Amino acid sequence: MRAVAIKSFGGPENLAACQMPDPQPEVGEVTIDVEYAGVNYLELMFRRGFVAVPLPFVPGIEVAGHIRAVGEGVTDLQVGQPVAALTIVGQGGYAEVVRSPAALTFALDTLERPVDLAAAAAFPCTMITAYLVLSAAARFTPGDAVLVHAAAGGLGSALGQVARRLGAGQVLGTVGSPDKIAYAQAHGYDRVFLREHYREAVIAATGGAGVQIVVDPVGGNLRSESLEVLSVLGQLIVLGNAGNGEDTFQSTNGLWLSSKGVQGFNLLAVCLQAPEKIKDAARRVLEWIARDELHVPISGVLPLEAADEAHRRIEQRATTGKLILKIGR
Repeated sequence: MRAVAIKSFGGPENLAACQMPDPQPEVGEVTIDVEYAGVNYLELMFRRGFVAVPLPFVPGIEVAGHIRAVGEGVTDLQVGQPVAALTIVGQGGYAEVVRSPAALTFALDTLERPVDLAAAAAFPCTMITAYLVLSAAARFTPGDAVLVHAAAGGLGSALGQVARRLGAGQVLGTVGSPDKIAYAQAHGYDRVFLREHYREAVIAATGGAGVQIVVDPVGGNLRSESLEVLSVLGQLIVLGNAGNGEDTFQSTNGLWLSSKGVQGFNLLAVCLQAPEKIKDAARRVLEWIARDELHVPISGVLPLEAADEAHRRIEQRATTGKLILKIGR
């Protein structure tokens, strides 16, 4: 099969097209003929060597396509069925065929309306994360004010829409440049601020009360700064370090003295330890997408062999929404 693999750690040029044997499903798994694969920041971290993996390594944590084969013990999926899948456990999505746990593979033909495969490939990582971050990690309640950093990215676009769908009182966001403000506002945000000036603006927008929830995938100084705009009993949700900044987090004494909380979220950990929560979230989100209550923003479609270019665009922060790779012929 055709694939793109990390041959050595470093820049995007270390992604190379290659031929690999077709994978076979093991117990509790399926294989998928991949039509599209999403491109995510986590895959850049693997390519840079932030996580030790044996080389060559095929990245890719979300795909959509059709079931090619089912392994022993799989009874709820059939050959030929259109599906989306989170392949984050073993990765391998930048390829024509991928193995996936059946528990993290989501049927598309059981929905009341069809969802096209391009959108299906772009939804799992961001939309499932957005739903679980708000509903489970942050313990969101309708009427809460929510602030999201990196509001115009793939995850930010999902969080704005999901917060709105769940009934947020205010959905506020930050972006790194003025040209991304309008895009974020089109994806659920009431107001969007430039990152360097957001604290005063958020306090003013909430009448001095602050927000109940801050979601920060950026890291660095935003970690400690975000606590300043939280209301009492508010929650800061941390789920990444896209800015590659130093950890500037304060001591836990500051948390209990201010009655504010911090909660982490890691999609892989939930996939490994609570796959049933992933499946439930996927079902809910796919129903919203099928009813056009959520929009999956796709900023570009590139061929598999241009995966290096997709990584460059993400590193240069030149994207809004999601990039996907077209793999099926």
